[in-house]
Amino acid sequence: MKQVYDVAIIGGGPAGLTAAIYAARDRLSTIIIERGAAGGNIINAEEVDNYPGFPDGISGFELSSKMHAQAIKHGADFLSADVTGIKTEGDLKIVSLTDSEMMSRAVIITSGSERVKLGAPGEKELTGRGVSYCATCDGPFFKGKSVAVIGGGDAALYEALHLTKFAHNLSIIHRRDKFRATKAVQEKVMAQKNIDIIWDTIVEAFEGEGKIQQLRLKNLKSGSNSNLKVDGVFVAAGLKPNTGFLNGLVELDNQGSIIVDERLGTSIPGVFAAGDVRAHSIKQVITAAGDGARSAFYVREYLEA
Repeated sequence: MKQVYDVAIIGGGPAGLTAAIYAARDRLSTIIIERGAAGGNIINAEEVDNYPGFPDGISGFELSSKMHAQAIKHGADFLSADVTGIKTEGDLKIVSLTDSEMMSRAVIITSGSERVKLGAPGEKELTGRGVSYCATCDGPFFKGKSVAVIGGGDAALYEALHLTKFAHNLSIIHRRDKFRATKAVQEKVMAQKNIDIIWDTIVEAFEGEGKIQQLRLKNLKSGSNSNLKVDGVFVAAGLKPNTGFLNGLVELDNQGSIIVDERLGTSIPGVFAAGDVRAHSIKQVITAAGDGARSAFYVREYLEA
């Protein structure tokens, strides 16, 4: 007989690790399934200085490592594997993996979301070395520096407005000749004196030795190329929830995020969602951790009922 866990947690970021801590402490048999290293996107943050309890900041890797160690200490199992689907079989949930499957009585989906990558040369290599996907996380490291934001939607313009608190000068690079953001946000951006807008332009390459130093740009209308010297780059081309493996199991919103009720339950009884993957998440470490704690609490109530 295969082991049937009380709860399977899909995703090992802050939401999933916190859910595992709370579930395991409640003596629920718990397994975390994560396709990569424990910690999710937060492991790429050089320093997290807005998480309570660390007045001098802490690296994303160290914070997630501590969360992972705490979950394991309380009895959670950890499995490195790709989840390819979930199905129900009576009261059981069958979690399909690449070459096997496992069973649980409840599931918490904490698979997170990821920034849409541009895919330009140098982007991957310089991520965490001046290339970032979160101004809230990394903006304070660029005080008095020259930075660029790539994108033209609400997220990109909000990132730019946040960065004006730190950057000496800031460029917004947008592939079109007008923003997609709401008018109110556009007006706030246009009112900033230290923001330069580069229209009709794409980034062809991220360049630098050990850290970002410049962007190679191309104007889509003229075809001309240019270089932009920068100390930091924030890519805000959108977010993509990691929900492709669900294959229509639960209800999603138009952005592909999981719709949940006030108890973080999805449209399938016994399947919960927490953290960045759920609709209306503000995508911060502290709120993801809070979601994880809440989801574990509601799983216990579900199992007891």
